[in-house]
Order: sequence, then C-alpha cells, then structure tokens
Amino acid sequence: MGSIFGHLFRVSTFGESHGGGVGVIVDGCPPRLELNTEDIQTELDRRRPGQSKITTPRKETDTCEILSGVFQGKTTGTPIAILVRNQDARSQDYEEIAQKYRPSHADATYDTKYGFRNFQGGGRSSARETIGRVAAGAIAQKILRQVAGTEIVAYVKRIHELEAIADPTTVTREQVERNIVRSPDPDFAERAIAAVERARDEKDSLGGVVECAVRNVLAGLGDPVFDKLEADLAKAMMSLPASKGFEIGSGFAGTLLKGSEHNDEFYTDESGRTRTRTNRSGGIQGGISNGEPIILRVAFKPTSTIGREQRTVTRTGEDTVLAARGRHDPCVLPRAVPMVEAMVALVLCDRLMHQTAQCQLLP
Repeated sequence: MGSIFGHLFRVSTFGESHGGGVGVIVDGCPPRLELNTEDIQTELDRRRPGQSKITTPRKETDTCEILSGVFQGKTTGTPIAILVRNQDARSQDYEEIAQKYRPSHADATYDTKYGFRNFQGGGRSSARETIGRVAAGAIAQKILRQVAGTEIVAYVKRIHELEAIADPTTVTREQVERNIVRSPDPDFAERAIAAVERARDEKDSLGGVVECAVRNVLAGLGDPVFDKLEADLAKAMMSLPASKGFEIGSGFAGTLLKGSEHNDEFYTDESGRTRTRTNRSGGIQGGISNGEPIILRVAFKPTSTIGREQRTVTRTGEDTVLAARGRHDPCVLPRAVPMVEAMVALVLCDRLMHQTAQCQLLP
C-alpha cells in the first residue's frame, strides 16, 4: 500500500521512527553481485543522524544487518532483507503531539486517512524511513558502477537564500564530503553553516535545493509514454520526505528561452557516437536517456517540526498552540544528499533491467 517502489528491481521499505527498527526488502537483484555490509554501511553513515552540529542530535549508529539474499559474499538472486535497529528513541518527547497537530507535518493527514496514527517520532512519516531506500540504493549504485561505470553525485546547491557555485559535469564525491553541508563550494558551505545555526538557535528551520549529476549513463533507458525516465525520476524525488519541487535539465529556467536557444544541437564525436553540444535536456530526450549526463534538482521545504510556538488545533478540533519538542534537523539538505542519490540509483537500475529484458533479448 504505497511502500513498494520499482518493477524489476523492486524495493519494499518497512518500520517506524520509534519502533523496533527500519529496513528494506530488495527483490530482483541480479545474482552473483559481490555484496557485504560495508557496501551498504558507507551510504547509511552519510544519512545517519547526529553526524554534525547542523543535523539532529539523535544518536544512532544505523548499523545494518543483512538477513537474507547474500551467501559467501555474493547475492543469490533471492530477496535481500536488510534491517537497522532503532537504539536512541525518546518517545516521551512526542506525548504532546498525540493530541496536537504539528503545522505542515503529516499528523492531520494521517489521522484523516487512517483514523489512527503512530505519533512517536512521526511513525512512518519520519525521514527515518529513508534508511531502507539508502540501503537499497547502495546495492543499485554498485550494479550501475559495475555494468556501466555510472557515477551519481548529489550535493547541496542552495540553502534558503544562499546558492553554491558548482559544475555538475566535474563535481566529485570527495569535494562534496569535505564539509558538513555537503557542497563542493567551500565559501557557500561556511555561510550556510552559519545560517543553519542561526535558524536552529531561533528554534526555526531552513529549506533549499539538492542538485544531482549522473555521469556515464547508458543511452536508451526509459519507456515511453507513461514510464518516461524523467517521469520515474520525478516520482522518486517527490516521494522523499520534505520534497516540494523537481526539475531536470534547464527546468523552469528553460521557459525563458526560445526554441532556437534551447535546442541541443547534435554532432558526432571521434568515436562515432552521437552527442549533443549543449545539455539543456538534462540527459533525457523523449523520455529516454541519450547518454549525456543527467542533471536534476530537488527542492526541500524547511523542516516542519520546530521549537517555535505556532498556532494549531487538537485532534478534536480545538484551537491551541504547540512548541514541538524532540530532536530534529534544522535543515534537511545535508542528509538529503544520499537520499537523492539512492532514489536516482533505484530508478536507473530498474530501467537498466527493463532495457536489457526488452531490447537486448534478441540480437
């Protein structure tokens, strides 16, 4: 009921923020892929809470356990179950929101839909659910690297009114990981840290934009007309917690250009491959990857749960005020970077398997 993503490379996430644990079942992973917990843990460590002064202080190691689907260091082709146990939940911090709705959070809509909700830490609506996505994405990224040398690098492009300077065609993971903001622009990172700290001290929060570049993408991925590659990517990005906007290539800025200015002219390179001189299409044309880098951006709203007093209502409709307690990110952007990379990888891996099945079955 909404917890399954993908078709051939299919993932199903489970668990709540303050339950026994969270995780994922990955079905359809090809057999004989070398895989161990370190492959997954590396990505989970980038997503985990408590990793810097501008993230939530909740202390979780997010240590993963592979329960099935791997034998003697290789995938067997059967479902891979991965579990991360919750260790630092403080459920008492959420007793007040059992009756009061947090503005712009999922409390009211979950009650409206289900007539019942897990209010501890937000339950299933918590960003802790993304642990399963990042774990599965680590597997998908390994497949893409092995098959095509595909490289997925996301980074923080904007926080509130501050914008980083970065070239998506050359940015590296090493550059991104040099600071706690996860931006390749060190000057921007310094200013962004100060801005997030100010918002936190004021019991407020900030939003921003994550940009993602995918290089060495196989051409031909995507299935028109309803399963266009950018449509799949849009759904993947908009399924992330706090996401509020998606664009690819020139995005909304492209509406300011004429066709003669926006079109990507073709040429043939030294190897005989058809290329584009510009990449305003963002690596996708007609819903199919063209082999150029895929460039996309995702907008994330300011964190909903803040310590500043706000007007709201109770479950019974009475006017009240709420100053939320608990441990929350004053800005989700740094920890959203590995989430964006994971969802991009899940989409591309699934589409790669579709392309192999349909278009490479016959010579």
